[in-house]
Amino acid sequence: MLKYILSLVLLTQASNRWEVVQFSMFLMSFLFGILSSHYFLFSGLGSMLGYDFISYVLILLSLWVMGMVVMSSYKIKFTNNHSSLFLIVNILLLLMLVLTFSSMDYLLFYISFESSLIPTLILILGWGYQPERVEAGIYMLFYTLFASLPLLVSLLSIYSLNFSLTLNIVGQMESLNLVGVIWYFATVFAFIVKLPMYMFHLWLPKAHVEAPVAGSMILAGVLLKLGGYGLIRVLPLFSGVNKLYSGLWISVAILGGFIVSMMCLRQVDIKSLIAYSSVAHMGLVLCGLVVFGWWGLNGAVVVMVGHGLCSSGLFCLANMVYERIGSRSLLISKGLLSFMPSMGLWWFLLSIGNMAAPPTLNLLGEINLIMSVVSWSPLTMLGISLLSFFSAAYTLYMYSLSQHGVFYNSVYSVCSGKVREYLVLFLHWFPLNILILKGSMLIPLY
Repeated sequence: MLKYILSLVLLTQASNRWEVVQFSMFLMSFLFGILSSHYFLFSGLGSMLGYDFISYVLILLSLWVMGMVVMSSYKIKFTNNHSSLFLIVNILLLLMLVLTFSSMDYLLFYISFESSLIPTLILILGWGYQPERVEAGIYMLFYTLFASLPLLVSLLSIYSLNFSLTLNIVGQMESLNLVGVIWYFATVFAFIVKLPMYMFHLWLPKAHVEAPVAGSMILAGVLLKLGGYGLIRVLPLFSGVNKLYSGLWISVAILGGFIVSMMCLRQVDIKSLIAYSSVAHMGLVLCGLVVFGWWGLNGAVVVMVGHGLCSSGLFCLANMVYERIGSRSLLISKGLLSFMPSMGLWWFLLSIGNMAAPPTLNLLGEINLIMSVVSWSPLTMLGISLLSFFSAAYTLYMYSLSQHGVFYNSVYSVCSGKVREYLVLFLHWFPLNILILKGSMLIPLY
């Protein structure tokens, strides 16, 4: 793993060469993809770093999404809006993400998990759109830090008992008394907020709406996956307590996903709608993880990858509309099918991905998750059916309201996209629909 981390550190020296950074991101994702095929439990071990199948998939997703982030942020280069500093912040964020996903020590995982907040905050404050970005940044910082401090105390307590914080060596905390329950909630709460679960999600729409396209893409594509990945790593330590409280998480996640889906139907800001839809999708991921079965884990990993590509692509599309029209409101940006006819296909392809239509990865993952949750309790079928129906409803609402109708400025003009923009959208769509042919690659079988 050190060779990839060293490459990222050296890449900061090329921050004045935009094309070099972009090419290097895609080259690293290609090399990491082909040089890391293995069927062992952990690979690339050394210096407290290593990766298994779940880490491998998420590191590959981080490298791929960050390459597309650089490619879709060319406006910053053309306007010369501190482009070198922008690239350095993005490379540092990617470095933190790779460290988080590859750390074999819980304390290193915690430090890099929290460190990813700082570059994200700089992205929102430095290249955001509205004056409210300061409030959005503070919301994100305080929500995440408030939930993360109990996790640090919990990890130090685990170390005092086990004299080790190495992954898969730390024993289970089997105390089912009050201390054990508080310990469990203190450990899990940080990842619940990061995921985010309904009721702890208010920072997410604010951060998305105020962030630049790079911030939105990396937030939706990778940063939300830190919560799911953290749960995969810490829930095995508390399997006894988790059985008692899995019903709480599943009920809040499914009902919260349904309520958020209803909220999506009354959003007029495209980015806000896509951000709220992330809460509904991540609720299902939480359900799959706390059920504690193979179906749930497999489905959660596949949905995290599928949602990362699909949601990132939708934010990219929303930004393309914003750059041309100057507004993200669905009430103003109507009739895009006549204004940007060639973009209509991409809106359609990524929208059906968002509602988990075949042949996208989201479908494969959601089938796994639904089977996992329904096998836990058949009663959840009611909530899941409502969730699935309304996720299709708000996606159709977003697509039809933005694409159909009369374009507002009554000028007969057509504004097609650039080749670079089509390439970015293709790079989102292609793995989202092709990886289902190799679903076994995404499902961690050890």
